[in-house]
Amino acid sequence: MYNIYKITSHPVVDFAAEELKKYLRMMMPEDGEIPISYTPDATDGFRLGLMSDFDIDTSEAENIDLDDILHIDTDAFGGVIAGSNPRSVLLAVYRFLTLNGCRWLFPGIDGEFIPMQSVKPTQYHKMADCRYRGQCNEGAEFQQNMIDTIDFTPKIGMNVYMMEFDNPKAYYDNYYNHKNNPTREPEPVTANTVKQWKRQCEAEISKRGLQFHDMGHGWTAEPFGISSTNGWVCEEDNPIPDESREMLAMIDGKRELYKGVALNTQVCMSNSKARTIVAKYIAKYAQNHQNVDYLHVWLADATHNHCECDECRKKTPSDWYVMLLNDIDEQLTQANLATRIVFICYTDTTWAPVTERLKNRDRFSFMLAAISRSYAEPVPAKPQDLPLAPFVLNARDALPQTVDEYLLHAKKWQDLGRCPSMVYEYHFWLPQYRDPGMMEFSKIIHQDIKGYRANGFDGLIEDGSQRSYFPNGFNYYVYAATLFDTSVDYEELKKDYFEHAYGPISDQVLTYLEQITKAFDMQYLMTRAVAHGNVSFYRPDHVASLQSVHEITAAIAPVLEAHKNMPYRAQTVAVRLLQKHLEYCNGLADMWVLKAQGKDQEAIAAYQAFLESFGRYEVEIQTYFDQKMFHSSMSRLIANPSTFYSGE
Repeated sequence: MYNIYKITSHPVVDFAAEELKKYLRMMMPEDGEIPISYTPDATDGFRLGLMSDFDIDTSEAENIDLDDILHIDTDAFGGVIAGSNPRSVLLAVYRFLTLNGCRWLFPGIDGEFIPMQSVKPTQYHKMADCRYRGQCNEGAEFQQNMIDTIDFTPKIGMNVYMMEFDNPKAYYDNYYNHKNNPTREPEPVTANTVKQWKRQCEAEISKRGLQFHDMGHGWTAEPFGISSTNGWVCEEDNPIPDESREMLAMIDGKRELYKGVALNTQVCMSNSKARTIVAKYIAKYAQNHQNVDYLHVWLADATHNHCECDECRKKTPSDWYVMLLNDIDEQLTQANLATRIVFICYTDTTWAPVTERLKNRDRFSFMLAAISRSYAEPVPAKPQDLPLAPFVLNARDALPQTVDEYLLHAKKWQDLGRCPSMVYEYHFWLPQYRDPGMMEFSKIIHQDIKGYRANGFDGLIEDGSQRSYFPNGFNYYVYAATLFDTSVDYEELKKDYFEHAYGPISDQVLTYLEQITKAFDMQYLMTRAVAHGNVSFYRPDHVASLQSVHEITAAIAPVLEAHKNMPYRAQTVAVRLLQKHLEYCNGLADMWVLKAQGKDQEAIAAYQAFLESFGRYEVEIQTYFDQKMFHSSMSRLIANPSTFYSGE
C-alpha cells in the first residue's frame, strides 16, 4: 500500500498530492486506497514538498518563485517529489508520472494515456530552460475548453496562462455566436457571464500555481469610459464621453474611434492628462487584481492609428509609450504595489524609443511580438545584420517581414536598458493551418524556441487557439517539451508522441502526415507564391502535387478504419480525428488546386462550400479544431491575400 505525505503545507501542494493519488490509482487500480496526510517529518511513502523543506539546493535558480526546478528521487514504494516552488511540485508530480509511462496527448480526459502498471524507481533533476512557457487565450473559446486547457498546461510542463482583456467576451463571442459555421445556431452569452467565466479560469490557474498573465490591449479605451468589450467589432454608435474626446488620437484631423473600433483606438500620448488617467486606471486595476503575476500593458491594436497632432509628432510612439510606462510605475510605487508590468515590442512600438528610457527597470519585462514575420524560415541563432527601415508615422506596409528584423529591433530596445524578456508568438494563431500535415511546421516550432533562446529570450507565450489539436497535439507537444528542455531531440519527440497516440500504426500515420505536408508544401502556403503578374498563389506546376492528396488519404483510410477502436481511449480519439482529417485534406486540396490554376472565384466558392460541409463536425471535434480560426487563416489566403501576414 502506498502513502502520500505532504511535507509542505500549501494549496498547490495539496492539489499535487491529489493528482498523484488519482493517477497512481488509475495506474494500479487493484492496489487499494492511497491515504494523503500532512506529515512534515515523514521518512517513507511519497513525500511531496518544496526542495527547501528537504534541504535540497536551489541555487541554480535566479528566482525560485519564477524558475521551475523539478527534483524526483523515488523507488518502487515512494520517495521525494519536490520543486523549487509550489507550482514546481505539481510539475514534478506530472514529470514523475510521465517518466512512468503516462502521457497527456491533448486536453481533456480523452487525451489521457494512462497505462496500467506499477511505478518504477525514478531519479530526475532539471530546471526548466525557459522561465515563461505558456499560452494566451485567442480564437473562438468555450468555457469547458478553457478549463481543460488550463488543466492541460502543467501536465505537459508549461507554467504560464494568460487571459487577454478585462473581459474576453470577443473571444467567447467567436464561439458562441457561431459566425463562421452556418450549420450552428447562435447562442449568445452576456458580458457578465464571460466575466464570471474569467474569474473561474483565474481560480483554476491559481489552484495549479501557474503564472497568471493578464490584460494586454484595452488600456487606451476603458480608462476614458469607452467600452472595448466587443473587441474588434466596428461600433460607430459606441459613445465617446465628451470629456474624453480630446484624449483620443487625432487621425486625418479627427479625434474619433479608429475605424469605429475602440480596441484599435490610440490615445493622444502627448496629452499628460490622458497619460495620467491611464496610469491611475492601471494602478487601480492592479490594486483590485493582486492575483495577477504579470500585468501586460499594451497600446491599442492595429496599425496606422497613432496620433498625428503637432505635439505627438515630436516623439515616436515608443518614446510616448515609455513615458506612459514611467507614469504607471510612479502610480504603482505610490500605491506600494509590486506588480510586474510587461511592455511589448509590437506594430509601431517595434521601433525602439529615441529619447526616453525606463526609470525603474526592475518592475518591467520586455516582450517581442513579431506579428508580421514569415514562418517560412525558423528563428536564427543570430540574426542577419540587415538595415532597418526608419520609423515613419502611420506608414502603410512598414512592418518588418522577417524575424531577423524583429530580433534587431528587440536588441535596440534591450540595449537601452535590459529587462527580463519573453516572446509573444503566433504559431497557433493563423500559421498552424498552413501545414495540414504538421510535420514541417512542428520543426519550425522546435527550431524557433531554440532560436529565441539563443537570442536571449527566456520563453514564449503563444497567442492562439485553445483548440490547436487537429489532427493531434503534436505541435503543442513539441512546443511545451522544447521550452522546458531546449536540447530535446525533435525525432525523439516525434517517436514518443506518435507511438503513444497511435500504437501499432504510428509509423503509417507518420508516413501519411509527412506525405500530406509534402503534397501541400508549407513553403507555398506560407510565402504567397506568385508566378506572373500579381496573381497570388498561381502555380500550375504545383497542381499535380495537390491532386495527389486524394491518393494519399485513400491509402491510409483502410488502416484507420481497421484501428478506429484502440486499447486506449486517447488512441481511439486520435485515430478517429485522423479519419476526419482525411476529409479535411481532400477538401483543402480541391480548393487549392483551383487557386493554383488562377481560378480564384471557383476557389472561393469551393472554400465556402467546404467551410459549411466540414462545419457539421464542429460539435464532435470542437475540443481539437477551431472552425473560426481555421476560417481566419484560410480566408486570408483564398479570398484576400493582401492581409496574408497582418492582423488586419
